[in-house]
Amino acid sequence: MAQKTIHRIKILVAKLGLDGHDRGALVLCQAFRDAGMEVIYSGLFATPTRIAKIVEDEDVDAVALSLLNGAHLTLFPRVVKELKKKGIRDVLIVGGGVIPEDDKKPLEKAGITGNFGPGTTLSTIVNHISKNVRKLRRK
Repeated sequence: MAQKTIHRIKILVAKLGLDGHDRGALVLCQAFRDAGMEVIYSGLFATPTRIAKIVEDEDVDAVALSLLNGAHLTLFPRVVKELKKKGIRDVLIVGGGVIPEDDKKPLEKAGITGNFGPGTTLSTIVNHISKNVRKLRRK
């Protein structure tokens, strides 16, 4: 009997810009590992260009962008732009951090899903990523 190969989700957790607060990102890394995902962490102060290069080099399924300094409307869309410049369009982009409700629609329009804020359960984030990566893989 043939065994079905299970492709683990590979996710990049990225800390953008001049945001040196990574406790939440590190908690996410552990939650994603606990959920069976393969996790890559960008480290602090990643640029959109650096994130796109990691995505290209590592062939990730999803990118979890984390930003707490209020520059999400500028930096998150720049990541999407850098990915498109490389021809990468089949990666789930998820945002998180301190994101006001009014900023969520423009981010979604730019291709960033989730846009989770403080208090969001880890299971909500993990489920969002798992469900949406499965959808992308079916395309």
